[in-house]
Amino acid sequence: MDASALDKSHRYIAFRHQNPAWQLLASRRAPLVLGCLQSLFDIASDGIAVEDALQTLAQMLVTYASQEEYGIEPDNTQLQAGRELREWIKRGLVIERENRLYATDALQTAIGFVESLDSRIMTSTASRLSVVQREIENLEVALNPNPASRMASLRRRIQALERELAEAEAGKVPVLDEAQAVEGIREVFNLATGLRADFRRVEDSWREADRELRQSIISEQYHRGEIVDRLLQGHENLLNTPEGRVFEGFQQQLQQRVELDHMKERLRTILRHPAANEALNRNQRRDLQWLVMRLVKESQAVFQARARSERDVKGFLKTGLAAEHHRVGNLLSEIMNVALSLDWQRQSVRRMPTPLPPVGIALSGLPLIERLRFKSLDEDAAGELDLNTVNADLDQIDDDFWAAFDGLDRQALIQDTLATLAKAGKPMTIAELASALPPVQDLETLALWLGMAREAGIAVEDGEPEVFELLDEQAQRWRFRVPRTGLSHEALCAIEWEL
Repeated sequence: MDASALDKSHRYIAFRHQNPAWQLLASRRAPLVLGCLQSLFDIASDGIAVEDALQTLAQMLVTYASQEEYGIEPDNTQLQAGRELREWIKRGLVIERENRLYATDALQTAIGFVESLDSRIMTSTASRLSVVQREIENLEVALNPNPASRMASLRRRIQALERELAEAEAGKVPVLDEAQAVEGIREVFNLATGLRADFRRVEDSWREADRELRQSIISEQYHRGEIVDRLLQGHENLLNTPEGRVFEGFQQQLQQRVELDHMKERLRTILRHPAANEALNRNQRRDLQWLVMRLVKESQAVFQARARSERDVKGFLKTGLAAEHHRVGNLLSEIMNVALSLDWQRQSVRRMPTPLPPVGIALSGLPLIERLRFKSLDEDAAGELDLNTVNADLDQIDDDFWAAFDGLDRQALIQDTLATLAKAGKPMTIAELASALPPVQDLETLALWLGMAREAGIAVEDGEPEVFELLDEQAQRWRFRVPRTGLSHEALCAIEWEL
């Protein structure tokens, strides 16, 4: 047998035993686990609760309990769901942190493989060929140090652009036919899905680096300086990976809100094209519509993983510094104890030369040595925890306590806003909306209206702000300055709002 075939088979066997995605796809109840987790993570922004995953998986097992191929115990579905979930947490398919589950790149790989079995999300050969040809040309030009070759390539691009400009000025604007549009939309969807996978791999890499950093802290084999070096070097190494560079590039774009706004507007234009319904199903169109928002959420998860490592190192440094202060204090106490044993009444002892300058504190009530000794607080008597129930009258609670529960009902405000705009029959400014719908939570309401305008692609002017006043419950006037914009019912009614 060929040696390369043996090497590949050994490699694939290792993957089968170690890779969580392969283990899930090869498991007996893979369709049930995948369907349960994917449905929950699709609607979650910050992980899912363990209880929700357990309940959903138990209901899934009850639904398919009559089919013997899944090996479900009808009388113990709740217990079996718990064992199944703990098994996949142990294998690293999902991560449990603070009683919440977070998806990993392995889970996304398994979901992507199953979704790729549907021919609707496959990209045609013609689209892939054009992308490969374009990238080959760009790479060849970028690698060639010959100035003549670079100038010839630039001239060809300029000539092509000039021809396109001349045709556009003459009114000839060629557009893609339906088949080409479908290919292009599917290619964009595949690239967008890859972006989210890159971000998830960055998050998994940071979690793995965080785990290794915790192990190095617990092992006590490194001092504080080495721990800080490992933290900084780990971050730098992660940013040098391909997915790390993609993530870093997106973070740079986050600082340029105009580019992201243009990206969202272009995605809306693509999804309004008739070929979008042919190229993608409803869930895929929704994923592409909320691409920017979900990329921002994925980046927040990466920053949370990174901040966790930094907090661990910060706590380690503080703990180590306090321990060192305590050791130094004990050493000083030993020195002072030795000093107390000296006979200070003898003049020859008091006049002996010493490298230490006099640092006595002006406390005449204490001997000199007692003023310099390190003091540590002894807390031998531990306080008892009082768990007795204390009753109180609700009428005695201040109004501020109940006011803290009052929050903005975003769904109701969106519906009221759409109804008001439909009744007005024309675009309304923020001041006009505030006059028609006096806000109770003023800042949250104004922020929601501005967010609706940006999400709908309505122009928000950054020039001279709109100024208006509101009267609160204490009859006190508040003046607000907000960007100028105009919300219309036609622009907002077709958007599926995610609250």
